[in-house]
Amino acid sequence: MSLTRRVIVCLDVRGGRVVKGVQFEGLRDVGDPVELAERYERDGADEIVFLDIGATHEERATMLDLARRTAERLFIPLTIGGGIRTVDDMARALRAGADKVGVNSAAVARPEIMTEGAARFGTQCVVASIDARRDGDSWRVYTSGARVRTELDAVEWARECVARGAGEILLTSIDRDGARTGYDLELTRAISSAVHVPVIASGGAGTAAHVCDVLERSGADAALVAGIVHDGVTTVSELKRAMQDARIPVRIAA
Repeated sequence: MSLTRRVIVCLDVRGGRVVKGVQFEGLRDVGDPVELAERYERDGADEIVFLDIGATHEERATMLDLARRTAERLFIPLTIGGGIRTVDDMARALRAGADKVGVNSAAVARPEIMTEGAARFGTQCVVASIDARRDGDSWRVYTSGARVRTELDAVEWARECVARGAGEILLTSIDRDGARTGYDLELTRAISSAVHVPVIASGGAGTAAHVCDVLERSGADAALVAGIVHDGVTTVSELKRAMQDARIPVRIAA
């Protein structure tokens, strides 16, 4: 039996509120993180991701409080990312109720954080978050909320992250983020075929067909959605019905 594919809802959090933008800019308020997480779980989301896009010390304290309050009410896994700079930060997020922790800029600055995190908490807790933008025939890794270009090739970096202990990759196409024109299938396929851990495709979901497309054609294990469910364009349950119709193995909420 093939593994079920997951639908993951991402909540970008700043100042204790969920916000959404396009290509990481033009942010607008879309609601309360705890309420939204609960609503998406009821609607069938397989996991929730909280991304702290402020990532200052004050924001992180807010985020940990939100994680605690959300974890008390959720039965599905919760991932926290943004502003995680040390293994102690990872420990604090996990103690607050996160099941997994995403690292991006910190992993680029000091890849050992993934190895240390995996040794201390298990590889299943360490998510390598990779923001990639097309650069000619390949993709370049960006950090700091997609503002800082690195010299890292996205496919090679994904391989290194897994070698260093990441148990999952959250892959965001900066080019597609918030554009609702579909996921970057080529990028997702390149990363999925380069690593042996689950890959979450992110950036570009506009319709249920886009979600089905990326799960059928790119090797991704999960599709991450945000704006289309925040804005009521579709719902998680509608996405899952479309997946079921396309014969993609999926968990349907009771």
